[in-house]
Amino acid sequence: MSTITRRRVAGASSSTDDNNAVDGSHSPHHNATSPSSEKKIAYDPDDIDDSKSTPRLTLMEEVLLLGLKDRQGYLSFWNDSISYALRGCIVMELALRGRIAMVKDSNRRKYPLTDRYIEVINDKLTGEVLLDEALKMMKISEKMSVASWVDLMSGETWNVMKIGYQLKQVRERLAKGLVDKGILRTEKRNFLLFDMATHPIADTACKEEIIKRVCTMLVTRVSASSIDSQSDVPHAYLRTVCMICAAYAANVLENALLYMQPDLREQAFNKVDELMNDFSTWPFAGSGAKNDIRPGSELSLEVVAATLNVLTKMDAIL
Repeated sequence: MSTITRRRVAGASSSTDDNNAVDGSHSPHHNATSPSSEKKIAYDPDDIDDSKSTPRLTLMEEVLLLGLKDRQGYLSFWNDSISYALRGCIVMELALRGRIAMVKDSNRRKYPLTDRYIEVINDKLTGEVLLDEALKMMKISEKMSVASWVDLMSGETWNVMKIGYQLKQVRERLAKGLVDKGILRTEKRNFLLFDMATHPIADTACKEEIIKRVCTMLVTRVSASSIDSQSDVPHAYLRTVCMICAAYAANVLENALLYMQPDLREQAFNKVDELMNDFSTWPFAGSGAKNDIRPGSELSLEVVAATLNVLTKMDAIL
């Protein structure tokens, strides 16, 4: 397994924005003057992309589900990686839905992949509150790089003028969204001196399907074309790759591989390393990677590659 290093802004504070969520600690309130301070977004239902090809779960929700303890309904208290990885998932989800893309400028190739600027190319709402909040911020702000957006949404910046771009309570909001979708339920648990809302699994079949998809991708010979042909969701193969790589960076992928034999588990992690290497470069490397680059989507998929490149610079274990 390759070693990856956590990418942090020098001297930046650790992410405390969503720790009062599934793991029980408390977070500060929104900055009332910040772009991300709005907890609700008003919209016209006709403006929402309700296409039948929209995936039931976002990348963020799938990664969160892999991290949740099924019966206890909370994440590991020692996992300091998932917060940053979830922000990367938000950027990739917007790119896969065709909302954002690299700025079309031939000079961008002079810069490292993660330092290239992104822009909003379609501001139609997704109906997912976190995605729409991030999309709204990107639309009204100056153009910034992929790495900058992931850092800012994670709260990793010394620039007090940009601290308002931090997305707050991401894990709790994702969990509540999964409750609304019938996949989790809400319970109260007592932890010594305080009560905490937890979210045990209500629909075990949903998480089992995610685990099955992970295992199939990592230990069998499966092609991009075969997965894409069986799904009406655009970029189905690439979506699974992104979810697996993000789960690996978030240090929750092992939860999907617990019941594998040791040799198969080692094979699975070797495959993850291969996927991370192939899909964190642009254009994608490897035979399976190249199949998912379709005409008209190149600039959006370049954002996906850049985000995965950011995630490869995280520590799997902090």
